[in-house]
This record gives sequence, C-alpha cells and structure tokens, in this order.
Amino acid sequence: MEIIARLTVFILCLLPFGYGFYGAFAGTLGPDPAETLMHITGEWSARILLLTLLISPLRQLQSLRWIFKLRRMLGLYAFFYAVVHLVTFAHFYLGWSARVMLEELIERPYITLGFGALVLMLPLAVTSTRAMQRRLGKNWQRLHRLVYGASLLVCGHILWQVRSDAGEAIVYIVLFGLLLGWRARRFYRRRGRRQPNSNALGTC
Repeated sequence: MEIIARLTVFILCLLPFGYGFYGAFAGTLGPDPAETLMHITGEWSARILLLTLLISPLRQLQSLRWIFKLRRMLGLYAFFYAVVHLVTFAHFYLGWSARVMLEELIERPYITLGFGALVLMLPLAVTSTRAMQRRLGKNWQRLHRLVYGASLLVCGHILWQVRSDAGEAIVYIVLFGLLLGWRARRFYRRRGRRQPNSNALGTC
C-alpha cells in the first residue's frame, strides 16, 4: 500500500511537467507558450509546497501516519518546479543576462520575493537526504523551518503580481495561512507544556 501510494504521488507530481514539456514541442500551449509554462511551473510549485505543509496535520490521524514518508518527495518536487519556473523566466524573458536579472530583481518586487523563496528552498533540497539529517542532528530541524519563510514569500510573490482578479491569490494565502497558523498554535501549546527556555517548534 505504502509503495503504491509513493509511486502514485511521484507520477502525479511529474504529470504537470510532462504536460508542459509535451506542449512546448507540440505547440499546444497557446499563443504565448513561455507565459503558459511560467504559470504551470509556478502554480504547481506553490500547490506542491502546500501539500508538503499539509503532511504534518494529516499525520496526526492514526490511519495516515505513513503519509509522513511522502514529505521529502513533495518538498523536492516543489523545489524542482520552482527551479523550472526560474529557468523558464531566465531563458524566455531574460536571455540568461545577469544584468537584466539584477534589474528585474530591483524593479519588480514580486520577482524579488519569488527569487527569495527559491533561495530559502535551496538548502532544504540540498539537506533533504537521511545522511544530511543525521549529520546536522537537531540543526536539521531548525534549518528546515525555512520552509515557513519560503511559504510567506510565495504568498507575497503571488499576490504582488495580481493585476485585476485577486481571487486565486487569496485562496493560496488563506491555505498557507491556515497551515502556518496550525503550526503556530501547535508551537504555543507545546511551549506552554514545557520549560520557558524550550525552543522546539517541531517538524515542518
């Protein structure tokens, strides 16, 4: 059951990339393929990041404790789509120009926020292996709290680029807010039961 679930999640997470890859060569992404690819990769990075944050609340259910083993895969997929999102932007809109990239980062705050989220996700992806978890010990858990900051930057990235209809952006912000709020509530509950100098926040 667990192996089938992991394989299913792996394939499902790969499907959006497959759709975009096929569409880019088949010419089925509409009049602006680059813009479509940007939306696909950016949206799926945010969606999978949400699923990654959802793992801990679901793990509280006795029948879903096994789902915790999916968290690393989902986190890596969220990072993967964020990287493809940036590569698409750099290739089609910047022409791989570092100067233009710097100008965009300075002049467009939503790009700055999105790039910041990717930077915070990078050390999480690099240290996602069990070997790094053993090497870092308790520091691994502290490091992986960067996912909270990345989530906030993703919310800002989505909201800041809205031109007219903010409905979809609000949905993302509410969902991220609920998941981060659940963690904040859990933290303060634990803090109330432990000694004042405790700094344990739990896993992401």
